[in-house]
Amino acid sequence: MTVDIAAIAALAPVIPVLTLENRDSAVPLARALVRGGLPVLEVTLRTEAALDALRAIAREVPEAIVGAGTVLNPEQLERAQRAGARFAVSPGCTCELARAARASGLPFLPGVQTVSEAMTLAEQGFGLLKFFPADAAGGLTWLKAVGAPLADLRFCPTGGITPETAPAYLALANVACVGGSWVAPRGAVATGDWQSVERLAATASTLKRR
Repeated sequence: MTVDIAAIAALAPVIPVLTLENRDSAVPLARALVRGGLPVLEVTLRTEAALDALRAIAREVPEAIVGAGTVLNPEQLERAQRAGARFAVSPGCTCELARAARASGLPFLPGVQTVSEAMTLAEQGFGLLKFFPADAAGGLTWLKAVGAPLADLRFCPTGGITPETAPAYLALANVACVGGSWVAPRGAVATGDWQSVERLAATASTLKRR
């Protein structure tokens, strides 16, 4: 944890959230996103190809900082770290997963949806939290409301973020970055349209943070 997830989040305003169905698209997709200015990549562990895809990016795209998303338990955390993940992200967090993350030394972005969950993780030393699913759980209204009572915490809202709504999220003082899948559209990935991905990434990389 001391490698500092906050430092990773500071590298770009948007963290692409990637759900990869096959390993072959992983490397060219990662290269396109990095060329566009988004070096921090989250590969979600939602498909059978995810770990192979993560491993390929870690090995073949050293300029990318690739992490594992949708980490649900310590076993997945360990497998992701062995595959070369440089950080991990969870949609929520259990006490067991938090302990495993601290013990692993892997930068960890645990997910929360409520103030109580955020306070619990803050007590365990986590200062940057994933707010998920952001749009469904209150979005901008929630983040504005917790800004004062949770003044020491910052968030990475993910879930339902679009290129239209991302600027409003990033304008909040308690938002470090946002997670989004719009920079890697399923159709572009399926057809290998890496130029379109690079253009989307380049636009996202210029979004301003407060």
